[in-house]
Amino acid sequence: MAKLYYRYGAMNSGKTTALLQVAFNYNERGMRVLILKASVDTKGGDHIVSRLGVSHKVDVLVSPDMDILDIVRADTAAHGSAPACVLCDESQFFTPAQAEQLFMVTVDLNIPVICYGLRSDFSLKGFPGSTRLLELAHTIEEMKTICTCGRKATCNCRRVNGEFVFEGEQVAIDLENDVQYVSMCPQCYFKARRAFYAKRNAQ
Repeated sequence: MAKLYYRYGAMNSGKTTALLQVAFNYNERGMRVLILKASVDTKGGDHIVSRLGVSHKVDVLVSPDMDILDIVRADTAAHGSAPACVLCDESQFFTPAQAEQLFMVTVDLNIPVICYGLRSDFSLKGFPGSTRLLELAHTIEEMKTICTCGRKATCNCRRVNGEFVFEGEQVAIDLENDVQYVSMCPQCYFKARRAFYAKRNAQ
């Protein structure tokens, strides 16, 4: 039986690199994959780009109004056979309905789906899409990375113009509009958060 896998991790835990390795492994064996990315993630345009400098064109940029089951069925019809696997980058940006559609790709079409994404945002709140994936996935795997202090990093800290911020819209794309993200352990995250509010209250 095909399964839905959700592989989550903090920023810079190698999620995109892992996806590209999986795609390479399938392709090396003569098996075709279908690579999807949420259109809200404008970083790299129609490519997924890893920090190692490796990139790959996505097959479909998925907007919030698109049905992923329809996308997979159309891809199957166009190629005359189903993809061996559906790979999804930045999966936290899919809608909850699309997370359910990815689950149904495994149920109705018997095609494995591997999603990579964040569990929570810079304020430690879950993304609606990733929350639904965590609820539905057959297998959940954490991809680990470390904080600058050496502890395990589980938090995503947003930096704008070089300053850490803890307020704002949930979605702000990395490396656009002077936005950057840093993965941190909880101890360093809350130290930076306390400093942010102390500085703001002192003004």
